[in-house]
Amino acid sequence: MESLRDLRGILEEAGRGGFPPADGTITVVPQHGPRDAGVLAFTAHSVVFTDEDPRWVYDTLAATPADPLAAAMSPHFLTAFAARTGRRTDTVDVMCVAAALPGGPVPGLAEIEDPGQPRVVSALGHRDTVRVWAAAEGGLLVLGRGVGGRLEAAVEVDEAVRHRGLGRRLATAARRLSGGEPVWAQISAGNARSLRAFLASGYRPVGSEALFLREPGQG
Repeated sequence: MESLRDLRGILEEAGRGGFPPADGTITVVPQHGPRDAGVLAFTAHSVVFTDEDPRWVYDTLAATPADPLAAAMSPHFLTAFAARTGRRTDTVDVMCVAAALPGGPVPGLAEIEDPGQPRVVSALGHRDTVRVWAAAEGGLLVLGRGVGGRLEAAVEVDEAVRHRGLGRRLATAARRLSGGEPVWAQISAGNARSLRAFLASGYRPVGSEALFLREPGQG
């Protein structure tokens, strides 16, 4: 697969349903940009995207006391990766993706600009070209470009209006507002409520992801 040489190509292929070969190997590719480094785990194939020396990655994985199929996502390797790069990671997320739906206005959503809103502040630390929509019922949809330039969605539902299907409707709205391209979502495996909402909205799990970000002030 030619696109295995490039992070963006790997993600574009996965968004269309094409995955790296399930051969138990590790692929190391350069970062798409200075902000994001990390690990993607697909079925029996992991991708490490970093500007570190690939030989360090392979040598460290070879010395990792874990099942080779799981080595790249093991605590041992992730800890070593953080120490090597001086970056931080929060959690291992489930990667989900969904195809676009026909576009058009989404009833009950209004695009807003509020750079101080906590969800927006978080998104700006992880994504570029961030756009935000507010739901009349009480919730937010955020779209922006994250890892490898992919289009990523995040939703937030006000506590008072939870358990009414709003999260599912916001996740579906992201597919209508994507401009025709696939939409990605990264969800903590323990966040069952959010995971159920995205799965019910047509997103499918394609792997897992550990994202490493620079510490504040790190060049």
